[in-house]
Amino acid sequence: MSSSFDFSQWPPNLSNDELQQLQLRATCYALAHGLLYLPPGTQPAIPTSAIHAPISLFPAPFPRQLFEQAKRLQSIYNVLYARVALDTQFLDEVMGTETGVGKVDDFVGKLWTGWKDLRNQGLEQPLHLGLFRSDYLLHSANKETTLKQVEFNTISSSFGPLSQRVSELHRHLYASTRYFDSSSFLTPANFPANETTTGLAEGLAAAHKAYNVPGSRILFVVQPGERNVFDQLWLEYELIERHQIAVIRLTLDELNSRASVESVNAPLFILPAPSSASSSSAASGFTTSSTSEPSSSRPIEISTIYFRSTYTPTDFPTPAHFETRFTLEKSRAIICPSIPLQLAGGKKVQEVLTREGVVERFLGADYSKEAIHELKESWMGMWGLDVYPLPSSSSLSGNDESTSVFNNLVLKPQREGGGNNVYKSDIPPFLARLPEDEKPAWIVMEMIETPKDVGGYLVRSGGGDELVRAEVVSELGMFGWALFGEGVKALDGNKGNVIEKEAGWLVRTKGKESNEGGVATGFSVLDSVVLVD
Repeated sequence: MSSSFDFSQWPPNLSNDELQQLQLRATCYALAHGLLYLPPGTQPAIPTSAIHAPISLFPAPFPRQLFEQAKRLQSIYNVLYARVALDTQFLDEVMGTETGVGKVDDFVGKLWTGWKDLRNQGLEQPLHLGLFRSDYLLHSANKETTLKQVEFNTISSSFGPLSQRVSELHRHLYASTRYFDSSSFLTPANFPANETTTGLAEGLAAAHKAYNVPGSRILFVVQPGERNVFDQLWLEYELIERHQIAVIRLTLDELNSRASVESVNAPLFILPAPSSASSSSAASGFTTSSTSEPSSSRPIEISTIYFRSTYTPTDFPTPAHFETRFTLEKSRAIICPSIPLQLAGGKKVQEVLTREGVVERFLGADYSKEAIHELKESWMGMWGLDVYPLPSSSSLSGNDESTSVFNNLVLKPQREGGGNNVYKSDIPPFLARLPEDEKPAWIVMEMIETPKDVGGYLVRSGGGDELVRAEVVSELGMFGWALFGEGVKALDGNKGNVIEKEAGWLVRTKGKESNEGGVATGFSVLDSVVLVD
């Protein structure tokens, strides 16, 4: 599928007065509707201030048929990655320490080794939960625009609730100003519905219901000093208000003394907070909300563990942090993501799935050739440095012809969270410094050629709320959830081993000059889409 929309005509032209009106309305709406961050710096245990999240004034134009394609593909991706996570042999080969990435990537190796040790102890894990996000860019080549996947996220897929509020913000701007009749595309029919908060909470609630222990709660494992706390709290509020499920928010440091699991496959209990808990919460930044702490002195059983941390080596400053992660993993709680599902989200897995016949191994029995072809059409070319090594700067002549090979490439490691990739001309000197034994941990991906001359108005808080007009790139993330494993067969008479749904979407927009796309890392703003034909 492709589109021929003229992206260079976006955004519509407005006067300075009109832009100022939009900026005022947008920032006030964001502050009034929980589209918020905590401000930089150390936070008190009880927050006293907040700032609005970085936002775009105009929604990003996105071809309608490609948006529908992304929604349609999400269901297939939900099943694909659930099945990858259940294929222990495949993950051992691709991500393990004997033949896979774990052999050369210490972080991946420690996760895989801990998981293998637990398997040797008899770990069962009949049910897993995934809250996924598949990220896409528009690819403009040969006068056509198509949908191409950037990556698939299986852990801490953030900004769903805040993205829903940006969609509502852009609807409000239309309702209150009609965007000054500046574009025929700015109509209610072109603002797609976005109920990501409801969708993601539904997945968590499904896992909690499957666990089926009255009085149990969902555990959010969070990072200390988390500024993106409101994105997470909207999920907590949805769970308590719509599903009557209470949440506990704790860091790995706090769980080190409060998580109790007697043996492999035993329940996980959270012990009561020590008397010094209030001071520790202040030190760690906002972690435990007043509504989520157990009100009695008895331990609280956990039904579902939702990780909003543990995706980066910096989350594990000591061996004790890994031990706490493995303590949680060995319990009978339903984990989102379990270690095998976290490993399934590795860039190396993404690359291996593009190899001949691999995706058919997971989907061929249940999906048509046409559906699998459409899935493959969303991929760019990619390969591992262990499969096809690139030349380093020391082996290049230095002329334009010898270095041009890198101009449409990006190097990706097995890391999440933004800021880890190496692009274009930075690749040769990086390869020259990269130890030979670490190269198998990196994959090479062809660059996606995004539409040119697309403009946007970006608003960031903290610097006088300056409105910036820039040439931009917008990335669509499609959310989904899957409850999967052998235990699914006992739920509601389901005959398969995966229950899944598409669960909303987000858009992140960044200046064209930035290679990275993370909102939390400061590269992007939150956005929504206006559908175009």
